[in-house]
Amino acid sequence: MFGRPQLVFLLLLLVAGLAWLRLPGDEQRVRTALIMGTLVEIRLAGDPQQFNPAIDAAFAEMSRVEKLFSSQLAESDVSQLSFSTEPFQVTEESAALLQRGRQIARQSDGAFDMSLGALKQLWGVETENPQVPSAEQLQQALAGVGPEALQIEGRTVSKSNPHLQIDLGGIAKGYAVDRALEILRRAGVTSAAVNAGGDIGLLGSREDGKPWRIGIQHPRKQDELLTTLILTDRAVVTSGDYERFFEKDGVRYHHIFDPRSGYPARDCQSVTVVAADVASADALATAAFVLGPQQGLQLLEQLPQVEGLLVAADGTLHRTSGLAALEP
Repeated sequence: MFGRPQLVFLLLLLVAGLAWLRLPGDEQRVRTALIMGTLVEIRLAGDPQQFNPAIDAAFAEMSRVEKLFSSQLAESDVSQLSFSTEPFQVTEESAALLQRGRQIARQSDGAFDMSLGALKQLWGVETENPQVPSAEQLQQALAGVGPEALQIEGRTVSKSNPHLQIDLGGIAKGYAVDRALEILRRAGVTSAAVNAGGDIGLLGSREDGKPWRIGIQHPRKQDELLTTLILTDRAVVTSGDYERFFEKDGVRYHHIFDPRSGYPARDCQSVTVVAADVASADALATAAFVLGPQQGLQLLEQLPQVEGLLVAADGTLHRTSGLAALEP
């Protein structure tokens, strides 16, 4: 549901290719766990024994976030909101994340949409039996979706259509990474990286004091990088049409849907967004992908502390004006 393998940590870029810089004992500084349907990796500097409790707490926090926001868990806030046909009172945390998502939905003219749960279930891209829906099915699944689909007053959330299904897959995983970083920060960690299937949050710089190096994979060539980003205390997320998809009659159908048509968005191959927090980068990458290279670039350019790299459907690259400052 959440896997994004296209972002690759770079600690050393060799002339012949890509490799991890492995230091003595380095394997003890990296721990992994399966959370939110993806492999989460936490890497940090310092004595691994000293910070193991902090890593345990960070993983536990991400699991807590999953239980709150996963549409796959019937007891989650998101599922209960989806099932409710009346205004529903969510937790303060859920209300805050929904407000943030609604803000990005408005900024992107609805390209980011948290009310596409029924549409995603209809296509079933991530299931064993995906399908191409009929026009009538799409029309029904899109009824009531959009930036104003959710009205939020305090903790009370009302849906424009009582049968709307909510899905926070485009923002919740990024939020979970943000929460993990906060747990590590409070424990005194000053150098850490949390990678949840390609949603990456960076705390401070590397152990040697140098910035983190993040390689962005080419969306059509697995062994090729588009560029390397040099980052400190930032978040970086990529959305791509090659992450989760199926093919029928020679046509590829992927998991990033355009709310205007109900079909997978077709104008981009991938979008990478750098932002101050992972949740925002997560949602903005989806929004820019749906908008396409021109409008998506305009969206990212108007936002402070946000940069991006968009790969159009024809393979051309579109960079925000400040991205070059983050490249070698």
